[in-house]
Amino acid sequence: MLYRVEGIVIRSFDYGEGNKIITILTRDYGKMSVMVRGAKKVKSRHSALALLFTYGEFVFFKTGSMGTLSQGEILKAYQSLREDIHKTAYAAYLAELTERLLGEQDRPAWVFDQLLAALDAVEADKDEQIVTHIYEMRLLSLAGYTPELSQCVSCGSQEGEMAVSPSMGGLLCPRCRHQDASAIPVSESVLKLLRLFLHMDIGRLGKIEVSPSTRALLKRVIRQLYDTFVEVRWKSRQFLDQMDKYGI
Repeated sequence: MLYRVEGIVIRSFDYGEGNKIITILTRDYGKMSVMVRGAKKVKSRHSALALLFTYGEFVFFKTGSMGTLSQGEILKAYQSLREDIHKTAYAAYLAELTERLLGEQDRPAWVFDQLLAALDAVEADKDEQIVTHIYEMRLLSLAGYTPELSQCVSCGSQEGEMAVSPSMGGLLCPRCRHQDASAIPVSESVLKLLRLFLHMDIGRLGKIEVSPSTRALLKRVIRQLYDTFVEVRWKSRQFLDQMDKYGI
């Protein structure tokens, strides 16, 4: 069957002496795997199409689980995402999140739109950490987990300083916090951001000022949410951690 789709390359790896296999995210079909023959050759007309983050139109034949590229056109190369180490690290994590969390049968068009918006935002020098946290919170639903952030999961209270308990699925009020000693107390400002991120359209993100303490708490909470419910060893996240550790 012949496909002509717009897609974003979210994974690319070498196959054989001169080929690459790419995973593209499409709006209508979800993830699709495509063989790009000769992509590793210097003079290949398809080599740029096989680069990570490339947004393009892909035309390929598919008879089984994988297609074979016949032609394509780059719609946006995102070259700057590959030239700046910080942008590369964050964009790679966004791509890995998508590739690992999206199932083979999942076809939510909003994921395509939000990933494209996230890459645009990182390229436009918007706050990479905040863009990433929004995308992380949006994608929690793909893992089958959306935390309860409106009230205490134990008693339903909305009063007092709340704490986030990943293991219990959301907030705990002061009276119920003893049920999870590892629950993370959060300020109202952090809680408002977490609630906002669950449904925010990244394409509408403007300039945002977030204090270092709020950044640290957002990262801690979201990291715990993922580590509790998504059992994945994130390669790109490790690189982000190394950059933070050594102040790169």
